[in-house]
Amino acid sequence: MNKEKKPTLEERIGQLLVHEGLTLALAESCTGGLLGHRITNVPGSFGYFMGGVTAYAYEVKERVLGVRHDTLYEHGAVSEQTALEMARGARRLLMTDIALSVTGIAGPGGGTPEKPVGLACIALSTCDFERCERHVWPHDRAGNKAASVKAALTLLLEYLEGRIT
Repeated sequence: MNKEKKPTLEERIGQLLVHEGLTLALAESCTGGLLGHRITNVPGSFGYFMGGVTAYAYEVKERVLGVRHDTLYEHGAVSEQTALEMARGARRLLMTDIALSVTGIAGPGGGTPEKPVGLACIALSTCDFERCERHVWPHDRAGNKAASVKAALTLLLEYLEGRIT
């Protein structure tokens, strides 16, 4: 019996990006490059993945990605507003069609009642579409990072498949 391996999220994304002739950039904070790792696990990803910025510090979010100082200090590094500005900044900086960003509190510490451990804000930005999702994961640090990456990949896949508008 010949069972074909089901393509991964990142393989499906790669196929769609190639088919549509689109390019991708990333801006990561709490995932620390894990999202970029997943994207670049796909052979041929050099054809659509332009690069990513791992921006942990406020200063890097501001200076490199162009997140507004006021956004960071009014809403915090983990907010929908910051996630959207990170995605916009990555798209602008790396001159791509699409950008994804992830910012969150992976844990085990750092949470507050308003922003608990496991909180992740994931944003997608194109020239004519933006969306941000907020999730709270119940896992340990590694599990929260993995769940955030899966959610970011799922958001991108849904966009590429036209399931969200």
